[in-house]
Amino acid sequence: MRVCIAEKPSVAGEIAKVVGATSRKDGYYEGNNYQVTWTFGHLCTLKEPHDYLAEWKRWNLGTLPIIPSHFGIKLIQNKGVEKQFSVIEKLVQAATEVINCGDAGQEGEVIQRWVLQKAGCKVKIKRLWISSLTEEAIRDGFEKLYDNDKFNPLYAAGSSRAIGDWLLGINATRLYTIKYSQPGTVLSIGRVQTPTLALIVNRYLEIENFVPEPYWELKTVYKDVTFNSSQGKFSSKEEGSSALEKIKDKPFEITDFSRKPGKEAPPRLFDLTSLQVECNKKFALSADETLKGIQSLYEKKLTTYPRVDTTYLSNDIYPKIGGILKGLKQYQNLVEPLLQSKIRKSKKVFDDKKVTDHHAIIPTGVPAPDNLSRDEKLIYDTVTRRFIANFYPDCEISTTTILGKVEDVDFKTSGKQVIKENWRVVYKSMAGKKDTDDKILPEFIKGESGPHEPDFQEKETQPPKYYTEATLLRAMETAGKQVDDDELRELMKENGIGRPSTRANIIETLYKRKYIYKVRKNVLPTDMGVKLMEFISNDLLKSAELTGLWEKKLRQIETGEYEVKDFMAELKQMVSDIVFQVKNDYSKGKIVLEEEEKEKPEPKAAPKPKAAKELKCPRCGAGIMVKGNSAWGCSAYSSGCKTLIPFEFLEKKLTDKQIESLILKGKTPTVKGFSLDGKKVNGVVSFDDNFELRLEEEEKKPLLCPKCKTGQILKGNSAWGCSNYANGCRVIIPFEFLKKKLTDTHMEALVLKGKTSKLKGFSLSDNKNNVEGFIDWDENYNLRFNE
Repeated sequence: MRVCIAEKPSVAGEIAKVVGATSRKDGYYEGNNYQVTWTFGHLCTLKEPHDYLAEWKRWNLGTLPIIPSHFGIKLIQNKGVEKQFSVIEKLVQAATEVINCGDAGQEGEVIQRWVLQKAGCKVKIKRLWISSLTEEAIRDGFEKLYDNDKFNPLYAAGSSRAIGDWLLGINATRLYTIKYSQPGTVLSIGRVQTPTLALIVNRYLEIENFVPEPYWELKTVYKDVTFNSSQGKFSSKEEGSSALEKIKDKPFEITDFSRKPGKEAPPRLFDLTSLQVECNKKFALSADETLKGIQSLYEKKLTTYPRVDTTYLSNDIYPKIGGILKGLKQYQNLVEPLLQSKIRKSKKVFDDKKVTDHHAIIPTGVPAPDNLSRDEKLIYDTVTRRFIANFYPDCEISTTTILGKVEDVDFKTSGKQVIKENWRVVYKSMAGKKDTDDKILPEFIKGESGPHEPDFQEKETQPPKYYTEATLLRAMETAGKQVDDDELRELMKENGIGRPSTRANIIETLYKRKYIYKVRKNVLPTDMGVKLMEFISNDLLKSAELTGLWEKKLRQIETGEYEVKDFMAELKQMVSDIVFQVKNDYSKGKIVLEEEEKEKPEPKAAPKPKAAKELKCPRCGAGIMVKGNSAWGCSAYSSGCKTLIPFEFLEKKLTDKQIESLILKGKTPTVKGFSLDGKKVNGVVSFDDNFELRLEEEEKKPLLCPKCKTGQILKGNSAWGCSNYANGCRVIIPFEFLKKKLTDTHMEALVLKGKTSKLKGFSLSDNKNNVEGFIDWDENYNLRFNE
């Protein structure tokens, strides 16, 4: 009897139909010399610490690190699991051949192998490896079954991953919980979840600590077209003002005008991560919701295997493309033009070198029923349109570049126009957010000139944006590096953290453990998440890049390029090192949350446009404050009310919202970046007794010495130092370190965070100048340079 073991009952039912096992039994199907049974998720798991040694059950620093000499598996204690396993065990022991029909991926391989190992399988094992659950795909798969040993490297990588996660998770979680946690609170640490949390916390802190810096932009409008200064941003007002004076009342001249034809290829087919990103951006679906939706579509035979990390198809799929397109009845108007001629075959779609176990996610051609859920319909439509678009010709565009100048000040503008939509027609009726319109520029003649309207504006640098699930998934895929180019993203995949199939679960785990929460689409850390990252100083635990290197080694095990024994030896050494370091770290106390997080703060969002308020004059109460060319003034000016609020005060441009607050409440909120006595200061603008503007400078909080914790850091003639100097505290931060001048911001970073951000301009020797690096403290609180 041939025994087939599928990943779940529904898949077993589909396989049973194809092989002719039509008789339903208790826990399996039977017929035509086949018995088809199933698992449902993990029936077996790695043994727990106390299964090896009784003393490992108790959480105690003295028992760490916990590293068994060998790892074993056990059946999960659950009546349903135990009943189904007994069915599998009985069938396997009586079988003449076993066919592993598990999920065609790393985790699926581990699930099935552990069950077969626990069931004591002694017969030959074959492997069914398919990318969709259509009857044709299953039948084809049974005609070319693989020897199960072919997938030994896949299993080796999967089991190494599971053991690695167990080793790090068990040891680090117990270690940090015992050392730093309050009673009753478990500090969960994981090989992938902790660096993912670090990404979120680092971004959050970057935004919270961001200090905007002013810059100036020079633009001019000529014939209703806005041109930007070719120099870009001006870092000083004086430099920009000088350029503005040069171009005032001088003619604008067109120095070059060009239109270049070009082409835009359709967006790549989906891997799981890019599908999750797309659905989060367009429909606000979480990564987990998208994974569940595409998994359901796969089980309904509508799409191919979803847990993939390639955006390519293998060449053997090309002959089937026509049949798949014909099956997409709901998209007949989009498909018909493709079937009129030979179907396009692009190297950006078909590449055997870019496909390993599975190809990109595409529809199977099975007509979609009307009873799909809302999420399933959106996901199916997204996958199907992307598939259809890739067989349309490239979109034809025209890129326009116009150069101009006034005196010796150069300007530039550019725009793009779609000439022939081609694949873009596929997206004309698609749900979700639409792309912005193209910028179409009129014709200009080289050498023409005329009057123009210059505009000189002060702006502020903006902080990075909070992560959304879409951008977080991309960051996980590229180990925290910002990568927008599809080609580069493909190259960086092997160094990503987590696997496409597990990233959604990692994010969900962080939500469940209350380390992160969501505000609209933004992902933010809780107080506990922030505190935990403060206490984890070991980069091996929280560095996305280092974790990405571990992922690369696991992939190399899968391809046979790296030995399991080497990986395990390195992992065990790493766990031992972490345990040693934390055990001997006495610089931290316990994690204490100041108060329960009753209401989590929401990040600031752009306000919706409101109807203009009537702003009564705060002095006379009769007139209305009106916005002029350079200031707000009272409409009762002719009657003698001289209330005036300039747009700029102490070299700081005030926004309409800040001025509105000043008029209505008598003061602005705290505003950053005023110039006072040659220094940048923050404060509140209010009226004095004569309704003139005055600045109430923000009181600076005292900076406690990082070493003695009691003295304050004070500014001297050549350095900042601790006020406890007379009592022996010698903490000093010079104004200049390695020929790099340090600012108040750099000093505050050292005192509050323990290190500066990356800075340029250090001189390490006569031959080594303008070096980039950061400054932190050594163990004696002397400054230390790090490249």
